[in-house]
Amino acid sequence: MKMFKTIAAAIALIAVPASASLPIGAMAPAFATQAAKAGKPFAFNLRSALAKGPVVLYFYPKAYTKGCTLEANAFAEATPEFAKYGATVVGMSNDDIETLKRFSREECRDKFAVAVANPKIVQAYDAALVRDGKDTGLTQRTSYVIDQKGRVAFVHSDLDYKDHVRLTLAAVKKLQANAKR
Repeated sequence: MKMFKTIAAAIALIAVPASASLPIGAMAPAFATQAAKAGKPFAFNLRSALAKGPVVLYFYPKAYTKGCTLEANAFAEATPEFAKYGATVVGMSNDDIETLKRFSREECRDKFAVAVANPKIVQAYDAALVRDGKDTGLTQRTSYVIDQKGRVAFVHSDLDYKDHVRLTLAAVKKLQANAKR
């Protein structure tokens, strides 16, 4: 029986993607990359975005997949609420800029930007999706809330997209409430 439990535990570990992330309080790595909003490409710079307010940086595995599309739709619906609290939402994936231009129009509904997560950014944010000990070339579904000082204020890493919007919005609200004190 003990051996069966050990084997079952080992199989469970293999089947679950590794999900590491930057710890709360860590300095968010600064970066610049290509992005698109409403189908228009532009240069995104995290430092510049933070000058305007907190940033919700959410990594997702692949544009136009079911969970990623539903997550983008949910962030699009919530974008006005994020803006009310001064936060900018940016989706990150390793998709090419042409795909992101279409995705920003069709699934992000012209509400927020999506940006290219190149291998350097993925590594800096510990956002690689790893299965069976191998990098899949995709990004883990991980959402960060980064405060204006560039520190990670909140992190949620879960392949299920359903709680990312709710939890990041709550973290943004908490940031604003703490700033008013």
